[in-house]
Amino acid sequence: MTTPTPKDREGTVFDLGYRRYDGPREGRNRARMALYLDGLRIAMGIGRGGRAKILPWLFVIVAIAIGLIMALIAGAVDRFVGEGAAEAANLPSHADFYSIAGLLLFLFAAVVGPELLCPDRHNKVITLYLVRPITGIDYVAARWLAFLTIMLVVAWLPQVVLLAGLAFGAPQPGDYLIDHWENIPKFLAAGAAIAIYSTSMGLAVAAFTTRRGYASVGLVGLLIISQMAAGILGSNLTGAAAEWLSLVSLSDIPLHINELVFNTTDSLGGGQAARDLPTAVRIGAFFVVTLAAIGVLWNRYWRLSV
Repeated sequence: MTTPTPKDREGTVFDLGYRRYDGPREGRNRARMALYLDGLRIAMGIGRGGRAKILPWLFVIVAIAIGLIMALIAGAVDRFVGEGAAEAANLPSHADFYSIAGLLLFLFAAVVGPELLCPDRHNKVITLYLVRPITGIDYVAARWLAFLTIMLVVAWLPQVVLLAGLAFGAPQPGDYLIDHWENIPKFLAAGAAIAIYSTSMGLAVAAFTTRRGYASVGLVGLLIISQMAAGILGSNLTGAAAEWLSLVSLSDIPLHINELVFNTTDSLGGGQAARDLPTAVRIGAFFVVTLAAIGVLWNRYWRLSV
């Protein structure tokens, strides 16, 4: 056996600078908040490349533009024809915004929603998040709340722009706000309904695939097919059967809430027959579908924690 020479025993010691963390330990809630804030950034492309910002901000700009155009048209009619002419002519206003921009909001959910879930599963990053104390439910709840926040902004901001445009277009903005203040809680409630519904549906579909494109196409296809089915069934059937079967139009479910809140009948696509159902049934359909989507989402990520 040979004896090692001094040269054989040579080595190099590297000081990598590792040291123990001695700061405050903020616990599980801090981790949840970090996931929530990260979800906001992901949804709007903040901190990412320019291409990641184009679609979400384009949707926001288009939604605001719709509200602004509606305000400009109404203001022009009132200015050149006379105060109250736009309302008398039944021009689109707060009650009609979600029926006009509803498809845009669903497309936003279909395109942006999968960004919050699919890449983490596709790149296997989800396993890093699920290191204790974060669970799958913590993760998906934070992502759901983050996307709901964005959806609320996208749903409410154009309505605020529309309200401001109508008020400033009136001869007396203060009087206009006093006379129409009840529109504020109405568009907040209707917007919250469509935001909660779109968030839940968009993330529930995204939970079944790791590909963002598949999730987007899946949600859009589901909404289109269900609306077509409701239209066909509603036109070929009569009575109670047509009314109940028209509830299969998933894109119309939150618009039932919009109609009930504003007491209007101009929102629905393929589910018009369901308008004759009792109010409790239409509200119940919204909660059943929304809670079912949340339940599916919860189940998919609860299974990752066990």
